Amino acid sequence: MRPTALDEFVAALAGAGDAGASMLMVVAHPDDEVIGLGGHFARLPELRIVHVTDGAPRDLRDARAHGFAEARAYALARRREMHAALHLGGIARENLLSLDLPDQEAMLHLPGLSQRLAAIFGEVRPRFVLTHPYEGGHPDHDATAFAVHAARAALDPGEAPILIEMASYHLAAAGTVYQRFVSDPARPEAAIRLDAAAAARKQRLIACFHTQAATLAAFRPDIERFREAPAYDFAALPNGGRLQYEAWGLGQGADWLRHARSALDELVPA
Repeated sequence: MRPTALDEFVAALAGAGDAGASMLMVVAHPDDEVIGLGGHFARLPELRIVHVTDGAPRDLRDARAHGFAEARAYALARRREMHAALHLGGIARENLLSLDLPDQEAMLHLPGLSQRLAAIFGEVRPRFVLTHPYEGGHPDHDATAFAVHAARAALDPGEAPILIEMASYHLAAAGTVYQRFVSDPARPEAAIRLDAAAAARKQRLIACFHTQAATLAAFRPDIERFREAPAYDFAALPNGGRLQYEAWGLGQGADWLRHARSALDELVPA
């Protein structure tokens, strides 16, 4: 049987040396990169990572909960944590790019974000782009997924990267589900169990994110899941309309549809 794109990606993860040079990771927040792929960083020193937001919501609830009076100070703290984790993981700082959109506001910038990512894809020319699934877990995750897919669609087919998703979290009938995808029997996934040494290394990276300790406690360090991204309908709510961010009181479901549909009209005119 001919290897699939997912098979090729998993094989690249198992490689050594310059395997990371074929990959670009686009994540919503500082810490998403470690959750999704931290167990493999030791094999991917050339991995490049784009952070879409600064991790600091402007309503200051998160900032004040962690002892910061200003969003900027909280954002800088999260960036320092991210730099410490990625340095420990062997990812060079020159391979990082932060777009610095405000946390929970990426949906307000969908056209520009999509165009910015298209330019980055065209410059870097990665074989794989690893990002979030469109599952209603966090509004910035969904906005990042939208922009990655839109950026790929803007490229010539011969230059378009393969889109791979990493499992994060979503809302199911029984509550929040971590490190699993919304079930899709037509979409195979790869569940990679990390050995004890790799899991311990990943746990040390997770521990660098002091401000996010309570949130990250829900994630296991010994497994990472991936799948090839499906073709999403971004004009409809993900996960059958079951949104984790609505359950957490962030709102934005109706706002998402309005901004996504407006961005689609702008990026893909009739």
